[in-house]
Amino acid sequence: MKSTLFIAALFAVFAVCAQDREFPDYRSKNDIFTRIREKEIRDDVATFSMGGIEEIIGKLPLKSLPVTGYGADYISFGGNGMEVLIKAERFDPTKHKLSYYENKHLVRIDNKAYFGDYGKVPRTAIQSVSVITGRDTIRVPQAAFADIFNPIFTYSEGGVNKSHNSVYLSADGRRIYVYMLKPESGGSYEVTWVIQDKKYVRRVVDFGFLR
Repeated sequence: MKSTLFIAALFAVFAVCAQDREFPDYRSKNDIFTRIREKEIRDDVATFSMGGIEEIIGKLPLKSLPVTGYGADYISFGGNGMEVLIKAERFDPTKHKLSYYENKHLVRIDNKAYFGDYGKVPRTAIQSVSVITGRDTIRVPQAAFADIFNPIFTYSEGGVNKSHNSVYLSADGRRIYVYMLKPESGGSYEVTWVIQDKKYVRRVVDFGFLR
């Protein structure tokens, strides 16, 4: 679970890495944290997200599920009778329409701006995001991750594998937040997929921290 100090430290890292772009940023801000209108969701997401760091004070941390497995192309979480799996696959540029700015910087994939090393051809894409709770399986729709690329499931620190990603549970037990953070040079992105009452309801995407 992320502490306030941990999030602040990440902000410091991003500040060093951030740099001005030489090409336009067409990525949508429709799903950013500050545009969340549902109060309960906003209060919850503020406890663990970079986008909500200014609203974290006074809020209690949410319970989270531990990582149960990981590899180059997946990460899984489990506990409380629940399993969550994020899977990735190799990005095949021949199966997509790529649009470039000045024939140099990739800015759109299949006519949409995207997240993950913006300006470059992705190496990997999200294949699926699924939540199993009891006898129910909830699958996040492809449209909610079709523009998310190059996920980082784990990183090594002092010889120990760790993850910036997590699954958080609301205090009332109604909502599940599947959270993924990708630090990257020039401005990182984070995405939260929100499951409420065993149904996918929305996502929250913030990016370009401290550009």
